[in-house]
Amino acid sequence: MADAVLRIDGLNKQFGALKATDNVSLDVRDGEIHALIGPNGAGKSTLIQQISGLLRPDSGTIRFLGRDLAPLSVAERAQCGLGRTFQVSSIAPEFSALRNVMLAVQAVDGSSYRFFRPVMKDRRLIDAARAVLEEVGLSDRADIVAAELSHGERRQLEMAMALALRPKLLLLDEPMAGMGPEGSKQLTSFLDALRHKVPILLIEHDMEAVFSLADRISVLVYGNVIATGAVEEIRNNAQVREAYLGEED
Repeated sequence: MADAVLRIDGLNKQFGALKATDNVSLDVRDGEIHALIGPNGAGKSTLIQQISGLLRPDSGTIRFLGRDLAPLSVAERAQCGLGRTFQVSSIAPEFSALRNVMLAVQAVDGSSYRFFRPVMKDRRLIDAARAVLEEVGLSDRADIVAAELSHGERRQLEMAMALALRPKLLLLDEPMAGMGPEGSKQLTSFLDALRHKVPILLIEHDMEAVFSLADRISVLVYGNVIATGAVEEIRNNAQVREAYLGEED
């Protein structure tokens, strides 16, 4: 069994009477895509916010590469190698695709933001950013202002920004959202290859993509993981079919 890069044990988060995260335990192993699925309101985004540091759990532990994440801020978790993309795009629309990725490269590089003009002439940053854009298939769109990119291209750009941070784990929050069939197909192919470079925790509603990509799937319903297993195990789980896939025996 591959080592767990991320391990979550007994995680709980409650808002008033609502248990948004109910004793959740799961792990993500090296070299795998672990998909997290569930109906709207299941608590997926709340769980991701706890992993990334935007929310503090009421109890339970989150360990990343063996390190307890509890005392670390969002920025410190990113510096440790926890990369994330969001449902709502986090790119700067007024900047070019290249400049957006350069800012991500600069962040992990630790160089100052104060001297913006010299930074934009830094060949080392430019080359690193262009390499990431080529990796995600946006090399020919590097100089286009992000606001003028298509929706699918903006998702690719956000992926490039996450990869520029040199993550040791990627948290992908609905990367297929709003993409057409061709865009989803291209992104699925890209993620399939990416797993060999960085393990992925994938939150996604596109079940075709999930079943195509996932090594394992965890199903979250009302904040509780009701099943974890390989694709066929989840497909054939009666409780999952009734609770999420909308089928009954």
